[in-house]
Formats: sequence, C-alpha cells, structure tokens
Amino acid sequence: RAGARDGHTSFVTMNFAASAGKPQDGSGTPLKAVQIDGQVVMKIVKHCTDHSPSLVTGQLLGLDIGATLEVTDCFPFPSAPVGPAADEEVDPDAGADYQLEMMRCLREINVDNNTVGWYQSTYLGSYYTEELIETFLAYQENIKRCVCIVYDPSRSAKQGTFSLKALRLTDRFYEIHKAGEFTFEKIADKSLSWSEIVTETPVTVRNSALAAAVFGELTASTLREEESGVVQSDLDRLHMSTNPFLERSLEFLSECMDDLASEQQKVAFYQRNVSRQQLQQAQWLQKRKQENAQRKASGLEALPEEDENAAKGVTEPSRLEGFLIANQVNQYVDQIQEFGQASLQKLYLVSGTQGVDNIAPRTPE
Repeated sequence: RAGARDGHTSFVTMNFAASAGKPQDGSGTPLKAVQIDGQVVMKIVKHCTDHSPSLVTGQLLGLDIGATLEVTDCFPFPSAPVGPAADEEVDPDAGADYQLEMMRCLREINVDNNTVGWYQSTYLGSYYTEELIETFLAYQENIKRCVCIVYDPSRSAKQGTFSLKALRLTDRFYEIHKAGEFTFEKIADKSLSWSEIVTETPVTVRNSALAAAVFGELTASTLREEESGVVQSDLDRLHMSTNPFLERSLEFLSECMDDLASEQQKVAFYQRNVSRQQLQQAQWLQKRKQENAQRKASGLEALPEEDENAAKGVTEPSRLEGFLIANQVNQYVDQIQEFGQASLQKLYLVSGTQGVDNIAPRTPE
C-alpha cells in the first residue's frame, strides 16, 4: 500500500525504543498539547525535504511537563543504504547504537536527551500503516506519552500548506491491544471504532525571544523592500494547479478502497467458515446423541459428546489492518475536500478580478 515505511528504518526505531530509558508510569495529567521549538521544526523540515520523495525518520527529544509535551531537540536516524550497498548485510543493532551514542553526546553538552517520540516524513498523508502502530507499541513500553510528528514535504512545498501533525495512540486501543483482545468479540464489547486508534494532538511552535526578534527584523526589512507589501511566498499560495495532488490522492483513495474491499472479503469468508463449522458441529452432536441413545438401550457405555475437531476452530483475520485502511481512506477524503475547497476559493478570487460573475461550467440546453 502507498506510503508504507522503510522496513529497515522501522526496525531500527523499534530496536532503539526497546533499549531506551526506564519505563514511565504514564499516570497523571492527560496530554493536551505538543510544544515544538522553532529550531526543531526547521530541522525536521530540512531533513524530510532534502530526502524527499524517500521516507525518513528521526528521534524527538524534550521534556514531559504536565499536560504539555515539550520537544526541544531532534536528530535524524541513519537511512537505509541504497544502490550496491543495499545488498550488504546490515547490523540490526547499528542503528540503536548510533542513537544511544548521539544521546550520550547530547547529554555531555547539557542538551535535553529525554526521548519523547519520533518524527517521520510521508507522501500525501499516507502514514496509517501497521509499522506506525508497531513502533508506537514499542515506544510505549517505556515512554507512555510518546508522540509521532508526521511531516508531508510534498504538500508544504507545492501548496503552501504547512502539513505538520502530532499523533498518539488512544489509551483504549493501547489497553485492548496490550491485553491481546483485538478480536471481533472484544472489539464489539468495548465498542471500539476505526477512528479511535490514533488521535491527533494540537501542536504549537515556540520561539525564543531572540529568535522572535530576528524574525521581526527580517520581516520588517522585507516589507521595506517590497512597495506593495507582497512577497513571493504570498504569491505562491495563489498557484491554481492542484490537479497533480487531486489525481494522486484519488489514485491512493482508489487503492485503499480495493484494500478495504479485500479485507471485507476476508471477514465474510471467516464468517462463512464459522457458520459452516457450527452447522457441522450441530449435525455431529445430534448424530452422537442418537448413537448414545442406541448404545444406552443396548446397555453399552455412552460415548463422549465433545468434538475434538471443534477445538481447532477457524483462524480469525486481523481487524487492525481493516481499521488502519479505514483511517487512511478518511485521511484521503479530508485531503481531497481540502484541495477542492482551496481550489474553488482561488477560482472565485481570480474570476472576481477578471469580472466573471459565474464560474460554473455551461450546460448544453
């Protein structure tokens, strides 16, 4: 499926999560916001943009204070080798050793070295994968309030939309999955829906007073140079071409709908097998009761009425993949709606400047 993360990077992340720090209790005030330093945002944007369209990931460092998770620093993870080097055997512990060494060096220069999560790049919002859930579960064994910062460089570069999100696993999903109860029956009992797996946490960007002063000076100098007060970045937001984004989003949505239909077929096949097995067990039990009635009439000992084959059962398909696909479909639909609204607003704006009253296409009479 589109947007799946690199297997090597995911393994390195989980390997490091298993070896980082002591477990935290996770009790206390619920997490309500994520505060990121402006320098950290610039590092994430540069790392993801420089390697686009390849998917990359990195470590988030900071402090967990009350209802706010402060992200004060970050560093990138080693990327998977490409070309001829990709065929060489990779040490599975090399990535974790590198990250632990980086945190050791940061501690020596008095930089926050507490792990609070990780960041990763994506392409057109394709981040709802099993690798994401597995990495979350690996991190939360030691860091209960970890977050994943997802950045989409394709949308930010071409549309002027700063696509940065902070994601967390919901407590209900984590408890159900940790207890090994992610089955049809347990999901129905807990009333867990597909939208309650991952939740988005509000993000705020914080700059120091010195950085804010520098930004103010740069903005003032730019406005003095421009007589109209309009800079190039303002004009980029009026770019009318969104067809590539709409086309790719529709293609990804079509693929997800095919995957969702496939998951539904698996569930339907499972239910048919369960019904068939229950029918066979009922027929076998009725036949055994008749046989025991005849043996009892003949003075013989009755046979056990427990079917040994009934204990085998039918393997239940995983519901996690279907839930993730449903989340991904919802993400693509929201993106398409956002693209459409932005395009319509730009079209109305441009038509107004050209004196066009009606932008609707004409229909043949």
